[in-house]
Amino acid sequence: MINCAIAGLGRWGRALVEAAQGEPRLRITSAVEPDVGGAAGFCATHGLSLTPSLDDVLAEPGIDAQVFCEKPLALRRDDAAEMFAACRNAGVLLAVGHNRRFWPSMQALRAITASGELGTILHVEGHNSNENSQAIMQGWRLSPEESPGGGLTGAGLHVLDGFVSLLGPARQVYARLNEREAGPPPLDAATLAIEFVNGVSATLATVRATPFYWRVHVFGMKGSAEVL
Repeated sequence: MINCAIAGLGRWGRALVEAAQGEPRLRITSAVEPDVGGAAGFCATHGLSLTPSLDDVLAEPGIDAQVFCEKPLALRRDDAAEMFAACRNAGVLLAVGHNRRFWPSMQALRAITASGELGTILHVEGHNSNENSQAIMQGWRLSPEESPGGGLTGAGLHVLDGFVSLLGPARQVYARLNEREAGPPPLDAATLAIEFVNGVSATLATVRATPFYWRVHVFGMKGSAEVL
């Protein structure tokens, strides 16, 4: 059993707490939330001790030493490298909330790609759009500082992580954000052209104000395979 604390009880933080209910391998016992008044009822319902200070839970001996960070892990490479180094030095695990690489369909695509059935992989295309932004009028998704990549920061990077799980690390990325209206809701589209270390090329697109759409398509010399 891993006893853990959660930092942040916004929409998704509360969803994670509820998803963990009944899980025999993990128990959320504490929460960090600056809005103590707004989170008190939720914490009482779910049996969580509540504090506005991260230092409080870091000093709590009953919290096990694991780190699960929601995406995006960081907005700059140097910041992510510092997080990796800190966890390595502390001897704790670091996990990132890229859940879609674990979808059965994405696991199947990864197995097909690795099996050689498609031959030499040449190119991958991906798209993830999510109309949730039409219902979001405030918060980090609308902040140029916290979400500088438009829909890429909140939705498109799920496809980017899917690419990495299929192909490994990227060597070079070209990105463009086309902003039509600042909103809210924002009307924009992000596109990426990526070259991976193994020589495979890829294109990725994400649109914030269109109904949900997911696609990852792998092209090889012998055939192609697609997840929709």
